[in-house]
Amino acid sequence: MKKGILIILFACLAFTTAMAAGSRADMFEGKLFPPNIILEHRADLDLTREQFTAIKAAVVEVQANIAGYEWDMREAQQNIMAELEQSPVDEKRVLEHVSAVLAAENQVKKQQMTMLIRLRNLLTADQVAYLESLRGK
Repeated sequence: MKKGILIILFACLAFTTAMAAGSRADMFEGKLFPPNIILEHRADLDLTREQFTAIKAAVVEVQANIAGYEWDMREAQQNIMAELEQSPVDEKRVLEHVSAVLAAENQVKKQQMTMLIRLRNLLTADQVAYLESLRGK
């Protein structure tokens, strides 16, 4: 029973996160560019060595920052599972751990958005226009 509740809880969290991420992705599509798209079109964009190095540094920095938040999420998820093993389940404590998961997820999203903005700012107007033109293709 408790395992089923946990599965439903995580499914709801995952669904909500996926829905929010999907709508955000659509909202920013063509305006912000993930690093894989920039690198895929590196030759067409004629990225300078300085741009390439700065893009790499921005991605590495975000990956390092996100790793800490992912650990926080896992810890909070484990705490939720431990709380759900109790009888009765302490609703307040479970919700505190859920808040910790959501706070960490929010920080991950904020870090990702920061990176995407930095990447765009490293590009010239012509490079941005080129990537924007790919939207319809």
